[in-house]
Amino acid sequence: MLTKKKIITSIILIFGILLLINIIAERFFVRLDFTQGHQYTLSKATKNILNKLDAPVTVTAYFSENLPPDIEQVRKDFLDLLIEYANASDGKVVYQFINPNKDQESEMKAQEAGIQPLVINVRDRDQMKQQRAYLGAVLQYGSRTEKIPFIQPGSAMEYALSSTIKKLTLKNKTKIAFLQGDGEPPLSSMPQLDEQLSILYEINTLTLTDSTEIPNNYKTIIIVAPADTIAPTLLKQLDDFLARGGRLLIALNRVKGNLSNAMGESLYTGLSGWLKTKGIDVQNSFVVDANCGSVMVRQQQGIFIMNTPVKFPYLPIISNFADHPITKGITSVMMPFVSPVKFNSQDSAVHYTTLATTSEKAGVQTPPVYFNVSKEWNKDDFPISSIPVAVAAEGKFVNNTFSKLVVFGSGDFAVNGEGQSAQRLSKDNVNLMANAVDWLSDDTGLIELRTKGITSRPINPNLKDSTKTLLKYLNFLLPLLLILGYGLFRYKHRQSLRNKWMNERYVQ
Repeated sequence: MLTKKKIITSIILIFGILLLINIIAERFFVRLDFTQGHQYTLSKATKNILNKLDAPVTVTAYFSENLPPDIEQVRKDFLDLLIEYANASDGKVVYQFINPNKDQESEMKAQEAGIQPLVINVRDRDQMKQQRAYLGAVLQYGSRTEKIPFIQPGSAMEYALSSTIKKLTLKNKTKIAFLQGDGEPPLSSMPQLDEQLSILYEINTLTLTDSTEIPNNYKTIIIVAPADTIAPTLLKQLDDFLARGGRLLIALNRVKGNLSNAMGESLYTGLSGWLKTKGIDVQNSFVVDANCGSVMVRQQQGIFIMNTPVKFPYLPIISNFADHPITKGITSVMMPFVSPVKFNSQDSAVHYTTLATTSEKAGVQTPPVYFNVSKEWNKDDFPISSIPVAVAAEGKFVNNTFSKLVVFGSGDFAVNGEGQSAQRLSKDNVNLMANAVDWLSDDTGLIELRTKGITSRPINPNLKDSTKTLLKYLNFLLPLLLILGYGLFRYKHRQSLRNKWMNERYVQ
């Protein structure tokens, strides 16, 4: 039997336990992160950057308030991340949040700092209206200032924050160079890749001649889509560069496709023969894949002529990736006119890794090839499974010196183009190339953070339409059925208890 003394004692014990838990939590902070990829756990790379801070980093976050829930979540996630940074840096990361929408002066300060508003649609009392929203931050370290102009929902926040802090604290950036002079696209045709890499690297272009050599201060040389034959003397300079421990990234077009005349042909540059001496074979053939992109074709529909997207297997969408730092977090990359990339692993001094392969329904075609966009493709056109299209190698290539080499069988997957032909690339296309440069050039571990965000995982395109329809309705109806089932169970349970109570007889 409960007495007044027992009740008071129990209340005092409960308050005592809660007080003890708060004291322990104040001293020992523990956070469990069960998300895939540990979205809310700081990486080792971030902690290393924070441990090396010599002075405070001030983060001024310009975030609007009263936004739609999906956008408001960005503010909450960024705040949680800043709290983690402050704790991990022993208070050297200081932050404040400012709502630029509260008055004109605050809005002017945000824009002067380089944070521009984003116009979004907001529903207010059953009406749609447009609102200026700010989702950015400015970081200051001593007299140096950098900004994150826009933090996109689902983006890799930790990479944006850590790379910006590293950029602020770097005294000398690692130097990398894009090779020019043999028909390669100019750096201006790769603005997305240039923007990504410029955070951590000093980017230059380099044209080799018979009388020059690769400077010693370059860590990595990048060769993207050369179109002309490279002289043997220049290939010898690449050997010398590897012999000094230099790193190479080669995105090679072994074949080229021309949609204007619907022809696919071989392309000789001399690099494929040089790569064979390193154990890597970029083959002279086109990869075709059932999982592919589309081209726009003018078709007659009644009295109208309309542009219609048509599946084009010569534009494979690569979605099978190895467990490797270069491909970590990458889900889908389109590689136009890609060739198979294979390696000879007999050399024990070099370790090779296949980075990416086609789907299970793929094939190869030897040039010359005529592109028939109206062709009806069937399963017999895709007899080969998992054709490799990218390879990473590390080891002693020349003169017993350790180096690294990455080879892609397509030279155009990270090139935007120029003028009217320029196009916006998917993030994974750019991230794959940037990750390869990081793996070759950077030892801080930031490579793992670039794709540490909420990634789109679409339904497998090879599923039947009936299966896709079943999944769609199951996704919509299952939660409702679970709620209804739980409600029915509670109703029956309460009804049975009520009947039991009514049938009980009490003896006086």
